[in-house]
Amino acid sequence: MSISILIAMHKPYPAPRCSIYLPLQVGAAGKADLSPGIARDDAGKNISEKNRSFCELTGLFWAWKNLDYDVLGLVHYRRYLGNRKFWLPKEDRLLDEAAVRSLLAGHDIILPQKRHYWIETRESHYVHAHHAEDLGCTEAVLREKYPDCLPAWRHMLDSRSGHICNMFIMRRELLGEYCTWLFDILFAVESRLDISAYSEKDQRVFGYLGERLLDVWVETRGLRAAEVPMITLESQHWPRKITGFLQRKMRCRSGKSRNLLSIKT
Repeated sequence: MSISILIAMHKPYPAPRCSIYLPLQVGAAGKADLSPGIARDDAGKNISEKNRSFCELTGLFWAWKNLDYDVLGLVHYRRYLGNRKFWLPKEDRLLDEAAVRSLLAGHDIILPQKRHYWIETRESHYVHAHHAEDLGCTEAVLREKYPDCLPAWRHMLDSRSGHICNMFIMRRELLGEYCTWLFDILFAVESRLDISAYSEKDQRVFGYLGERLLDVWVETRGLRAAEVPMITLESQHWPRKITGFLQRKMRCRSGKSRNLLSIKT
């Protein structure tokens, strides 16, 4: 069983020595190599030029269309899926080949532990941070193309926790089904949603939506998920994160209706 775990990166960064990890330069189109030997997401069939709005998902698309693998995963150059051996250095806690094989022996997909929002739903969290139109347009696409996913979509929006960062590991068959479904939805939303006036942060909309759609797909398919810790190799600036969260919570953006059904798409 061949295992490839993509490390999405946009700047040089040390990569794990374990052979299952594949450093991948995302958004590589028109840019110089980060380092000799690092794969690029602009080779073969790709959507590398969409990286500004699709984020690490351009790397996922590239791997789906161009790599030969039995198991594929996606992590970030600073964030990995790991184990619960908290006494070990972070670098020694990353999942290795044996751990991946063991987890997939009894599960369909490996995911990071959920992030808990506690005082708000995933819908309100998104609306306070971005644009409600993104969710409304996505819901309209789901209603037209995949109505069976609407209950899971609504459940995701109403929940106070979820998997983030588009990080996972799964087998080839499932990965193909997931990518076919995911990019069909995202490309449809892209064709309807005008993001020309969005801030640089909000233009990452399809990466944000991908995070939420992953949970919708897992629930709709009834997949058996193994949740493991997310290992962040760099220190987190929690005071800054908390301050930003509170500022978004208090700020009221005009035109951000909570009623998704009233948004015209």
